[in-house]
Amino acid sequence: MAKHEIADSINDLSDDIEEIMDHFLSSFDPRKNKLNFLLLAIPVAVYANYAHMGEVAFVFSMIAIMPLAFLMGKATEEIALRTGEAVGGLLNATFGNAVEMIIAGLALYTASQNPEIAETMITVTQASLIGSILGNLLLVLGLAMVWGGLNHKVQNFSIDAGQMNGSLLLLAIVAFIIPSAVHHAGGSLGDVAKLSHYAALVLLIIYGLALLFQLKTHVDVFATEAGHGNHEDPHMTNRDAWILLLLSTIMVAWMAHILVHSLEAALEKWHLPELFIGVILLPFFGNAAEHFTAVLVAGKDKMDLSIAIAIGSSVQIALFVAPMMILLAWFLGVGLTLEFGLLETAATFISVLVANSILSDGKSNWLEGAMLLASYVILALAFYQM
Repeated sequence: MAKHEIADSINDLSDDIEEIMDHFLSSFDPRKNKLNFLLLAIPVAVYANYAHMGEVAFVFSMIAIMPLAFLMGKATEEIALRTGEAVGGLLNATFGNAVEMIIAGLALYTASQNPEIAETMITVTQASLIGSILGNLLLVLGLAMVWGGLNHKVQNFSIDAGQMNGSLLLLAIVAFIIPSAVHHAGGSLGDVAKLSHYAALVLLIIYGLALLFQLKTHVDVFATEAGHGNHEDPHMTNRDAWILLLLSTIMVAWMAHILVHSLEAALEKWHLPELFIGVILLPFFGNAAEHFTAVLVAGKDKMDLSIAIAIGSSVQIALFVAPMMILLAWFLGVGLTLEFGLLETAATFISVLVANSILSDGKSNWLEGAMLLASYVILALAFYQM
């Protein structure tokens, strides 16, 4: 290859990198989105972590995750405009749940390295998984229905897709209830652990089959019906959307790393219940991508995508993330099981029943969203009292 051809290739690559960085940095412009002002929490969290100011690092790392998660949601919404709402919802749920996976995975690794705080990390991990399911089913879906209902009197969505996801959630609840029943029936902790490991494998297999069903054999069931939502043109190229998605995910992972390592200091400082932090605080900030995106698209009358994000995220937590964390804990030698506790399991079971009941008619309005939010507030108060 001639020298001038090499030079031209280098110049083209340099131009591409400069264009990508300009587009990525422009996504952080506070003039485009007021939430981007919260990105100032990133350097504060990094400094507080370096200075061993645990409770400060905990607060600002949680705050920093919100605008970063919004950028993740924005990128997946752009991708969804090209891939369709079923795949778009799956992408949003997957990258939105990356926060939970990172937080839970780091907590389990910390537990394996520091046995003296293992119990705290296990409790927070279990609570954050349950909290993510509750947050998506009640808080995210509730906010989406309220906002969508205020902009549109009645919104329609696919009944078949909602019913299948509801059935998958009920299956997950069975896997959560049985280990507790075995323990209370006289089974040993070893029996519960073995049952959890096998049940986790079964849930992963079912999740794989569900993806095959959704994306291959029954694509028509999850296709958006005509008249649902309005056509919208992408504002970013496909390449820029993927780059924004990957880079913001990396930044979220960094903040999640600081969050986990400052968790113990925050617990000692504020004396808050571990369950409240795990079930309410961590999922609230960690699910920020689903919060913003599901509500945003519901306001545009895209309830199929909104429900795919909210319910799909809960299904993914229950059938993929939770089983993966069980297997990771098994590998690390940490005693994490599917026995989540009486209140956590009961709250999840009730939330699934309430959400399935509201979604059963294929229509939504703002009052149904308000009922979901009321359920979430009652559960939050219960966990705060624990």
